[in-house]
Amino acid sequence: MTLGGLLPATPAVDVAVIAVATAIVWVASGWLEEAAEALSGYYGLPAVVQGSIVVAVGSSFPEFASVVVTAFAGVFEMGVGAIVGSAIFNVLVIPALSSLATDEDLDTNRAIVYKEAQFYMIAISALVVTFALAVIYVPVPEAPSLIGEITRPLAAIPLGLYALYLFIQWQDVGDHDAGDRPTGIAVGREWARLAGGLLGILIAVEALVGGVESLSTTFGIPEFLAGVTIVAAATSLPDALVSIRSATDEKGITSLGNVLGSNTFDLLVAIPVGVLLVGSVPVNFAVAAPLFGVLTLATVVLFAFLRTGLTLTAIESYALLAIYTLFIAWMVTETIGVTGLIRLG
Repeated sequence: MTLGGLLPATPAVDVAVIAVATAIVWVASGWLEEAAEALSGYYGLPAVVQGSIVVAVGSSFPEFASVVVTAFAGVFEMGVGAIVGSAIFNVLVIPALSSLATDEDLDTNRAIVYKEAQFYMIAISALVVTFALAVIYVPVPEAPSLIGEITRPLAAIPLGLYALYLFIQWQDVGDHDAGDRPTGIAVGREWARLAGGLLGILIAVEALVGGVESLSTTFGIPEFLAGVTIVAAATSLPDALVSIRSATDEKGITSLGNVLGSNTFDLLVAIPVGVLLVGSVPVNFAVAAPLFGVLTLATVVLFAFLRTGLTLTAIESYALLAIYTLFIAWMVTETIGVTGLIRLG
């Protein structure tokens, strides 16, 4: 049954629930992003910090909520799949769409290329190491090889790295000359709109995850692959909206900062917090490692494109979209059993 048994678990109902929940996530994330941008201007945060922390954390709340919901529902692999799939979507599709939505190339700067992008690559490595340590030191008894338990002490590793990331951003805020604060901002109202957006997203994502879980059970789609494709695409829509709107407003730094900051938050905070809430969760390294490999490759490609002239051109954008299309095609072949690079058994 869908929505706690209130609706029948038929494919048509599941698709309708997913569509409605996605629309609610979209609207609520718009409230959240607008409030976060207004508050960032009021408190005088630099563009890179605004994009990579405030706006990124706000627009990442759907992914965060999906991990929390799936952790409590006992389908944590779907949540991890949503995070990794969303991260791949973010680094390939969102920058491409943001660049193509503008009349000119999407501009970046050295702070994005040398700080945000490189720290994000470190974040990927840290999570891979955390998963590997779980397999080595906390293997699941009587389970197939390469399945381990991520415990709370292991979850502290990526969280500690994110604390370092926040410290670096805090140093940048201290060095920034904010100038005059914008006028006419009702701070109390913006904080209330921020909270309303978060609540709406939390409720909608719970319904979305339930619909996807029911649909994947009906069609025999593995939880991880359902998370990588359906949940990831749905929860990435707010990030896409935020970045495209920033790019069309000629805020390329905020647009790209949101992409990288959102992914950093998802990997270093969302997954570990899910572990902290439930105590421990199993992870299949044979499933996760190939996806992290694709994520690493996608990040390297984006990093290279951003460094060439410190812009993202239309040709480079189409190349990113082509890579994502190949990724989706691979996921489909894995789902129907044509290829077997991901060992789900």
